[in-house]
Amino acid sequence: MGVTLMPTFNPQTFFNRIGNGKTTLDSPKKQILFSQGDTADAVFYIQAGKVKLTTVSPRGKEAVIVILEPGSFFGEGCLAGQPVQLATATTVEDASIVRIYKQAMIKLLEGDRTFSALFLAYMLARNVRIQEDLVDQLFNSSEKRLARALLVMAHFGKEGKPEEVIPKISQETLAGMIGTTRSRVSFFMNRFKKLGLIHYNGGLHVHSSLLNVILHD
Repeated sequence: MGVTLMPTFNPQTFFNRIGNGKTTLDSPKKQILFSQGDTADAVFYIQAGKVKLTTVSPRGKEAVIVILEPGSFFGEGCLAGQPVQLATATTVEDASIVRIYKQAMIKLLEGDRTFSALFLAYMLARNVRIQEDLVDQLFNSSEKRLARALLVMAHFGKEGKPEEVIPKISQETLAGMIGTTRSRVSFFMNRFKKLGLIHYNGGLHVHSSLLNVILHD
């Protein structure tokens, strides 16, 4: 469940000014970009592909924080003095990632008001989504959380038609996103399929009628 910058934003216009302060990474599926506990010294931007952020508790339980789409920043905690990464970033499909070194990013933010405003707008929008996710976790059932996660990943409301979600997304990943077990996700997915709320055809497609699951008390 990610947040992207407005379509008119062309990051390459700004990134070209960084020069040697950035590196472009062509990362295959399932590549770890950084691990929880690694030194936080760069900000990352997704040009293509998707990235999953996960965290592991002291007891070894893993949770999926978010799945980020093209146009998303992550790793920005280093800008606020965060010394180590609090999550692990892993590609969920082949991806193109721009790694911007901390000092280069700070210099860009300080020297370009337009970029600073766009970056701030992105961060505020993502914070709103995080708050929505927290409310969802606190007050909704696992079935409703799953329905909402699928609708968000399918960009519900943008085109008014089913859209392909992440191809072959695992039930383990979905379970980690909504805080339940894989068996519960399997049960709900089968139920959604039987009710005609989702279908598989070259990927997972979500129908707008899935919204009824969230609205139903």
